Amino acid sequence: MLKLHLDTDLGGDIDDLCALAMVLNWPAVELLAVTTVADDQGRRAGYTRYALRLAGRQDIPVAAGADVSLDCYRSRPGLPDEAVYWPEPVPPAPTSLDQALSLLERSIEQGAIIAAVGPFTNLALLEKRSSGILGHARLYLMGGYVFPPRAGFPPWGNDMDYNVQVDVQSAQTVIQCSSPTLVPLSVTAETSLRRAYLPTLKQAGPLAQLIARQAEAFARDENYEAQYGRTCPGLPADTINFQHDPLACAIALGWNEGVEIREIPLKLEIKDGWLYQSVDNSGKPTKVVTRVNGTRFNEFWLNVVTRKNAVAPIARA
Repeated sequence: MLKLHLDTDLGGDIDDLCALAMVLNWPAVELLAVTTVADDQGRRAGYTRYALRLAGRQDIPVAAGADVSLDCYRSRPGLPDEAVYWPEPVPPAPTSLDQALSLLERSIEQGAIIAAVGPFTNLALLEKRSSGILGHARLYLMGGYVFPPRAGFPPWGNDMDYNVQVDVQSAQTVIQCSSPTLVPLSVTAETSLRRAYLPTLKQAGPLAQLIARQAEAFARDENYEAQYGRTCPGLPADTINFQHDPLACAIALGWNEGVEIREIPLKLEIKDGWLYQSVDNSGKPTKVVTRVNGTRFNEFWLNVVTRKNAVAPIARA
C-alpha cells in the first residue's frame, strides 16, 4: 500500500482539484494528509476540506501552511470567484503553520511519497525547521524548466514555471537539499482536461461533478480552447486546461505509459529574481521526467476519477 502526502495550492488553477480527485480514487493508495501552500487565511484548506467531504473522506487531516502574507512570493497568489467555482459558501479552515509542517514531517518519517504541486514554500520552511529532513524525503515536484516544450505544444519559457518562479528562494532550497524527481512544464504541457470529458464527469460522483462545474467556469475565464487548443497542433482543440498536477501525482504513484525519466546534472542559479536550471556537468544529478504520453494520460485520468469501484477508505488506528 503506497502512502502519499499532497502539498497543494488547491483553490486556484483547477488542476489541483483534478489531482486530489485522482489520488482519492487511485487503487491501493493511502492519502496520509494534505497541506496547503500560498494559502489565504485558511481559504485553500477550507476548499480542500470541502472536496474531501464530497468524497466522504473527512478522515484525512488537512492543515493550512505558508500564507500569502509571507514576504516570499513574487506576486500575491489569488483565488477565483467563490460564488462561481463553488456551489455554496466555503468556510476557511485556518490552522497554525507549525501544524502543517508537522504533518509534512510525520509523512516523511512514515516513508510517504510527497507530491508537491504548488509553490515549494512549505518544504523550504520544513527544511529550515528540521535541517536535513528533505534529504530523506521521497519527493516529486511539479515544476522545473530544463528543456522547452516540444514543437506543437505551448511555446512557454522559464517565466511560466509558476511553482518555481513565484517563490524562487524556496525552490532553490528544496531542489538543493533533496533528491527530487522533477515533473517539468515541458511534459505537463502535453496533457489536457478536455471539454469532451464534461458529460462523463457530470454523470460521476459529487467530486467529479464539482470538477465539471469548475472546468466550465475556468473555460469561460481563461479560454484555453482558443488560446492553445486551436493554435497548438499537439493538443486537442477542446483543451480547457492542462493537467500539470495530476500528471505529477500519477508519476509519483507509478504511472509510466510513455514516461521517460533521465538523471541530468543541473546547475541552479538565481539571476534578476528568476531561477534558472541549466544542464551542466558540474551540476547536481537530478531526476527529470523528459517524456510522457499525454493522450494516454488524459484518458487514464478520466477513467480513474470516474471509476465506481474505488478502494474503500483505510481504517485509521
